[in-house]
This record gives sequence, structure tokens and C-alpha cells, in this order.
Amino acid sequence: MSAPKFKATAVCLVVGTVVLWGSLVFADTALIGGTVHTVSGETLDGATVLISGDKIAAVGTDVQIPSGIEQVDVSGLHVYPGMIAANTALGLIEIGSVKGTRDLQETGNLNPNARAVVALNADSELIPVTRANGVLTVLSATSGGVLSGTSVIWNLEGWNWEDMTVLEPAGMHLRWPSMTFAHSWWNEKSEEEQKKEREEGLKELKKAFDDARAYMKAHEAMDAGGHHHDIDVRWEAMIPALTREIPVFVHADEYQQIEAALEFANEQEIRIILVGGRDAWRFADQLAAENIPVILESVLDMPRRSWEPYDAAFTVPLKLSEAGVQFCISMGGSSFRASNVRNLPYQASMAAAYGLPKDEALKSVTLYPAEILGVGDRLGSIEVGKDANLMVTDGDPLEIRSNVLKVWIAGQEIDLGSRHTRLYEKYRNRPRRDGSETSLTPARD
Repeated sequence: MSAPKFKATAVCLVVGTVVLWGSLVFADTALIGGTVHTVSGETLDGATVLISGDKIAAVGTDVQIPSGIEQVDVSGLHVYPGMIAANTALGLIEIGSVKGTRDLQETGNLNPNARAVVALNADSELIPVTRANGVLTVLSATSGGVLSGTSVIWNLEGWNWEDMTVLEPAGMHLRWPSMTFAHSWWNEKSEEEQKKEREEGLKELKKAFDDARAYMKAHEAMDAGGHHHDIDVRWEAMIPALTREIPVFVHADEYQQIEAALEFANEQEIRIILVGGRDAWRFADQLAAENIPVILESVLDMPRRSWEPYDAAFTVPLKLSEAGVQFCISMGGSSFRASNVRNLPYQASMAAAYGLPKDEALKSVTLYPAEILGVGDRLGSIEVGKDANLMVTDGDPLEIRSNVLKVWIAGQEIDLGSRHTRLYEKYRNRPRRDGSETSLTPARD
């Protein structure tokens, strides 16, 4: 990161519609003349955004631009905050069929001590592809077992996981067992076997929380002068969840799963975030009353029941919004969806097409995930003091025809090249059969 090129002393400087706070205001880059979509407030035409180091220093329509700093003319373009994918497997898997590139799971059913952050692959080819479409920050979580460990929120730029981490641990992940019987052709277990497996899993889960709570109390007593107790890394990792310091991300889609998970959360007195949430709208009043956020994993989905309408998944965001439930939209944390995180904005656009107000759809992939994940003071909108995670587009980012032209992560402009663009250029300029020079328009063979 380059050193600040401009310094100005100010206690409280009002510039246009914006206040600059602090004794020193640094500005390294100025984005000038664009339509700035702050998301948290009004949209400003012909505005300027000043970037100081890794922070936003000023936003306004009448900002005085100091001499000697880099100026980027974005007239006729749009400036948005970077989008946030609230549940992914990005950085934990590269090629599903190559075992050495899969780091999603630990063996066993209870792995609360597993940390996704130390497994992140900062050189993943999926990262440039994802950020090229404006998704600049993600949450990545492991997926093995019932208690699969803690997740990490990270920016898609940096030398290693230490550089890229925004928040760790972001929360503990609990994958609720299926409460219905599977009758798929590939399933070889009888209903009785499935029922027994489910009951054993739930019993094991409850015992894990009871053991972790007993461990916590024993160590509190030890700290107060009681008997010595050895460290158990599994239960040690669960203490922040038991004390509500971090949330428990409960992955549950079906009605019976959500019903059981909400009851369990109340019994254990833990703070939860519902992930998946396909049937969450059926519990909308309870979720709103108990302030339980929902991370919807897929809006672009088919009906799962024969009696459901074709738009069952498309309308879930609207139903949650109307009920006052705090929610955001994500892509899902499966290994298959890791390579498709770049399509996050189109999940939100489908929700908008089926009734969700357009500004709410934009917030569902920017400000709302930031607030739900506990980083709303740093990300999700264009405000003074927040991290300079920004994108410049030639149109609405929720429209598939729009292009992301420039990106800044933590104040640094990022090259938008990726494996996709390299292959595009390679085959666009391939040799012709007639021996002619390469052309800009691919020839049809």
C-alpha cells in the first residue's frame, strides 16, 4: 500500500454533504464525477469519493480535490460498495475431482475446533473470477459433520490468509440433521435406519453442548482457584458460542429442521443466524420477534415439493422483508457453488423481479450481509470511515448486462484479469486456418 500523498488538518470538516472526522484527513485517490450509490443513504450524482489508505475519507457532491493525488474520472459511471457473499466455500476448494484441492471437511461428526481461516488458499483461481463481478468480501466455512467449526470473513485480495482476514472467528457452524425421510433412488437406508441415525445425531449434538458447558464451568472454577482441568480444544472452541460472543450459524432449510433448530437455540440460550432458510418465511413472525437473521442460500431454485408454485424460492426474500426479518442473500456453501459465487448479484435480481424492492435487493448483497455478519461498521456501504471496498460499473450491478470496470479492495485498485479473461484473449486471437492475422472477432470454424 502506498503512503498517503495528501494531508490536511481538520477537526470536523464539512464537504458538500459529507463530514470528515479526525485530526488528519488523508486522501490517496479521488473517484470523480460518478453516480455514487451509498446504499445506506442517498444516491449522489456527479459525486466524488476520496480514498485515504484503506478507508473512505470523504463522499460528496462538492468535495474539494487536493492537488497531487491520483484522480480517476468516473463520469457517466456508477460507484457501488463491494458485494458480500455471506456463506461460501471459496478458498477451501479448487477442483472438486482433485482430492488435494479439497479442504472443506474434517473427519468425524463433531469438529468445533476446525478453523476455516488457516485452510484458505489465497492463490485460488476462483478468487479473481469472483471479484471481477464485484463480489469483494466473502464468508467461508467448512462443512463436515454436525458441528463443522468456525468460519472467516475475508477480502478477496492479499498475500495470505493473515492479510485477507476481516473477522475470525465469524461464528460456529451447526448443520442440522434432516428431519424428513429420503426416498431417492440412490438412498439405500430404510426409514427406520434414517430415523435411528437422526436421533443419534441429535443426541450427540445435545451432549456436545452439555459437555462444552460443563467444561466451561469447570475452567471458570479452575481460574478461581479450583482443581486443574486439561485443555480440550473442541470444547474450548465452543466457549465463545456458549457465551454469545459469536453467533452459531444453523444450517437448516426444511420446516421441521427450522422448527427443531429454533427450539434448540432457545433451550441452549445461544445467538443464532439461520442459514439456508428455504422455509424460513413460514416462521417469519417468530424470526422477527426474536431478532434471528436469515442468510438465504439460493433464490434461483426449483420448487422442492410437488404442490409448491414455480416461484416458491423467488418470493422468499419478499416475504421475509414484509415480515420485518433481517435477511441477506448468498450463493450457498457447497463445493459446487464455490465457482459460482460471482453470480451473487443475479440471485438478488431475481428476488427484485418477484417483488422485493430494488433498493432492498441491492442491500441484500451489500449492507445487510455486513450487518448480519457483524462487520457493518466496516463494510456494506459508502460512508466516511468505512473500508474502501468499492466497484465502478457501467450500469446496475444486478443487471447481467452491466460490467464491473474497476475495483478497489482496502483502498488498493485490483487487476480484474482472471483465468476467464486470459482464456478469452487466448482463443479470441487464435491462429486462423487461412494463415491470416488474428482478428478481434472470432472466426467460425
